Amino acid sequence: MTTGRRDVLRGALALPALAATPVLAAPLGTTLPPLFDDIEQRTFRWFWDTANTRNGLVPDRWPTPSFCSIASVGFALTAYPIGVERGWITRAAARDRTLTTLRTFATLPQGAAPSGTAGHQGFFYHFIDMNTGLRFRKVELSSVDTTLLFLGILFAGVWFDRGDDPAEAEIRRLATQITDRADWRWFTNTRGSVSMGWHPESGFIERAWEGYNEGMMVYLIGLGSTGAGALADGAWSAWTRTYPSFWRGQGDTRHLAFAPLFGHQYSQMWVDFRGIRDAAMQGVGLDYFENSRRATYANRAYCIANPGKWAGYGRDIWGLTACDGPGGFTLPAAGRIRTFQGYSARGPIGQPDGNDDGTLAPTAALGSLAFAPEIVVPAAQALRGWPGLYGLYGFRDSFNPSFRATDQVVTTGTVRARSGWVATDHLGIDQGAILGAIANTRNEGVWRVMRRSPVIRRGLKRAGFTGGWLGH
Repeated sequence: MTTGRRDVLRGALALPALAATPVLAAPLGTTLPPLFDDIEQRTFRWFWDTANTRNGLVPDRWPTPSFCSIASVGFALTAYPIGVERGWITRAAARDRTLTTLRTFATLPQGAAPSGTAGHQGFFYHFIDMNTGLRFRKVELSSVDTTLLFLGILFAGVWFDRGDDPAEAEIRRLATQITDRADWRWFTNTRGSVSMGWHPESGFIERAWEGYNEGMMVYLIGLGSTGAGALADGAWSAWTRTYPSFWRGQGDTRHLAFAPLFGHQYSQMWVDFRGIRDAAMQGVGLDYFENSRRATYANRAYCIANPGKWAGYGRDIWGLTACDGPGGFTLPAAGRIRTFQGYSARGPIGQPDGNDDGTLAPTAALGSLAFAPEIVVPAAQALRGWPGLYGLYGFRDSFNPSFRATDQVVTTGTVRARSGWVATDHLGIDQGAILGAIANTRNEGVWRVMRRSPVIRRGLKRAGFTGGWLGH
């Protein structure tokens, strides 16, 4: 990035009083506009209505027919208690749905065979069949998607705490049983890093969780495990030693960068990083919450600067992350020949994994609500008015204002001549980030539960985190 471009981005940030010291773990207590009541309930209903009630499995997307995403299940298990606390479903209904889900994952077959199983070594395949729960085609055994599933399971195991309810007691027992089975050391390479995945046909994926991204939750859950296969001492150091090349910005904009915002959001939906720091962040005077706040501002600043000259980008219309896109097209748009992608990770060019084809996603902004409500609330209000973007289950996954080629046949979404392409589907992982961010902003809805999780506390302490609520 040139000095001139960096100055443009810094000017666009207009950061309000970013402190060098970490944010303390005080309740946010943010009063949100009434629009967020509607967003929250519609988004919750996506999980409640689309799940298979016979086994608790949740689709990757809807309304397009889909396999189950185990990550979507993790978000769903977190959504159900939120629905209880907001008065949309009863505790008994949430308990029964949760118990059905945990019984499914406790009994699905495991093994090294390429078919007829749902997982291996305590981990689960990224996608599984909505009815049978078995591996979908040849997808990978996923360390990070299993982690997202486990976070939802652990959340349920803490939230359902009534000692006189046998069903809630079974939820707690199964939560421990399922998460303790995972052999994290089996998934670890010779560098001490956790592989991204494994295929029975070819073995471990070469790429591991290194750098800075959503992989931090993989290490925390692996270190916090109370099973025999917990990650070894030093795993967190293996993760953080790869940080140096991921720093971007100067002064009060400096942060560990990862271009798609989901990498800053997923771990922090469940883990309250305010006021606690590991050795890496202690050395720079930040905590990870402040880091994600700065990343959110940087994402918005890039969209305001709009170096790609895409249509629609602006002060309140912004947000780059992984999401659906119009598809594989190379067409004239906005004054030049453009290449548009389908599902892809997106984020500011110049950051790790940067990629920008003009596609924006509501979850990118709304999933950062807890970090920066002062810029996310106006974004939500503006996005609510975008033609065709908001519907029965809240925000559709994504939209591309530059893709206005109504003569092209798109495999998903609709195209309008004036406002561009809008996705058809809602994606579970993107819906979940929105719901969790609203709950945490409103009353620490997820954080206050997970601060009681022995696995989370153990994982953070083994990783060397100190301070704040962790000392209580």
